[in-house]
Amino acid sequence: MKSDRSNHARRYATKGFTLLEIIIAVTIVALLSLLVVPNVIGQLSKTKQSKAKADVSTLANSVRLYMVNNGMDRVGDDFELEKLSEGDDALINNVNQLNDPWNHQYVLVYPPTYNKDFDVVSYGADGLPGGEGQNKDIINGAP
Repeated sequence: MKSDRSNHARRYATKGFTLLEIIIAVTIVALLSLLVVPNVIGQLSKTKQSKAKADVSTLANSVRLYMVNNGMDRVGDDFELEKLSEGDDALINNVNQLNDPWNHQYVLVYPPTYNKDFDVVSYGADGLPGGEGQNKDIINGAP
């Protein structure tokens, strides 16, 4: 009879987790997240920069097509990227395409600083000219 009671008590005691086991599990999860989260954030930043590079190239091609369609030899000081989304034959369907991945507007720079005809620029995460890393300016045609 005594052995039945001790077997029952032993089985009952092993059904749950001890506080030490829970602390170890939480610590392991926390350490893994410390290793994984910075890598994911770094990849997200690179992805946004890659998207911005593709977008400035696409916008520059759209501006060139607009110039050809409208018989323009240069864009001039007063040209705005919003013109690409106007009219029945708009080259851009959605005005949100004029925003970079950081939700700042792309800018058309004339006279250009990098290209010979005009620059389409994203000013990076901070939205200000200049910067390094994720704040670096992204210009069509630039490496």
